[in-house]
Amino acid sequence: MKKQLLAAAITLLAAGSALAQAGDTLAKIKSSGAITLGVRESSGLGYTLGNGKYVGFHTEMSERIADDIQKQLGLAKLEVKYQPVTSQNRIPLVSNGTVDLECGSTTNNLARQKEVAFAVTTYVEEVRIAVNAKSGITGIKDLNGKTIVTTTGTTSVQTLRKNKRAEGLNFKEVMGKDHADSFLMLETGRADAFIMDGSILAANISKSKNPQDFKIVGEVLSVEPIACMLRKDDPAFKKAVDDSIKRQIADGSLAKLYDKWFLQPIPPNNVKVGLPLSEATKEAWAHPNDKPMESYEIK
Repeated sequence: MKKQLLAAAITLLAAGSALAQAGDTLAKIKSSGAITLGVRESSGLGYTLGNGKYVGFHTEMSERIADDIQKQLGLAKLEVKYQPVTSQNRIPLVSNGTVDLECGSTTNNLARQKEVAFAVTTYVEEVRIAVNAKSGITGIKDLNGKTIVTTTGTTSVQTLRKNKRAEGLNFKEVMGKDHADSFLMLETGRADAFIMDGSILAANISKSKNPQDFKIVGEVLSVEPIACMLRKDDPAFKKAVDDSIKRQIADGSLAKLYDKWFLQPIPPNNVKVGLPLSEATKEAWAHPNDKPMESYEIK
């Protein structure tokens, strides 16, 4: 009888531990000795060089977060796993436990806050328009009758449709499966304009065969805070992530990381992206917060 009671107690403890870990990412990381980062393959803040190698501003920042978490948990070793995510599957993969921390290029907005939590903002994005330099397109007014590409699972064309300067315009919308596919449509003339985060546009232009053939034009369509995603209702893990980011801001290492990935030549083509740190991002670093996009809306 005692053995049965002991077995039942152990089973209950195990179930309780599993349940606790479902909402306790730090416990999950400590017991498994691993953390899974959600990474992007063709974003301006993180991309792949192939063969399982992921690089970029947010990718390297998330690796530093992992280092700080390893120290916090007192682990001699922490395995960092990389899980590629797309605009379509990034939220489900965080929610279901596949990815512990997604530091790609995700906008923090009120709708997404219902499903996931966000760390403090690390990049404030401006949604812009990229075109062929010879297209004659200089802004929203020139998009009438044109074909516009954006990436599946993003909100960029919806943002354009809400813009008052786009009223009365008729344009065809096509979707790329990822940012590289969207840029390829612009590059091959299947689309006249690619609407997306400025960092993503600049990065894809810098990595193209002929960067001088493309330019970013026109008005800023929206201002959006970009932040790392994590599971909801896990305050201890959020604090660990936020504390690491704040440490990187305070000691100047995040600014050096930004310089490395946006103002210096980067792989694979050894070309500069050429996006100086914006005033909006400087402000977000000076006063760390997890405010959603709706707090930044252009009036």
